[in-house]
Amino acid sequence: MSSIEGTEVRKVIIACDAGMGSSVMVASQLAKRLKPYSVKVEHTPVNEIPADAQVVLCQTTLVSRARKANSSAVILGFQSFLGDPVFDRVEQAIRDGGSLAD
Repeated sequence: MSSIEGTEVRKVIIACDAGMGSSVMVASQLAKRLKPYSVKVEHTPVNEIPADAQVVLCQTTLVSRARKANSSAVILGFQSFLGDPVFDRVEQAIRDGGSLAD
């Protein structure tokens, strides 16, 4: 299990499988939300998560693959591309402080 203080997060990855565009949209929206906190948000295939990723967000069905690709990052799954509470949770931890853990 990995954890990080929200105030230490500088890089968030949105990982996907099929590359159908939904995850690119999520990455763009989250980048706008996290820009005031100097957090970089990138989109990448789940099998190519960079080593410097601190927090990885992906569909819950991809969590185990994401952990294999990067075992040191906090891996958080989501059910829905729109309105999933995990996005608010990440923003709140970064904005207000607090721990993020998988």
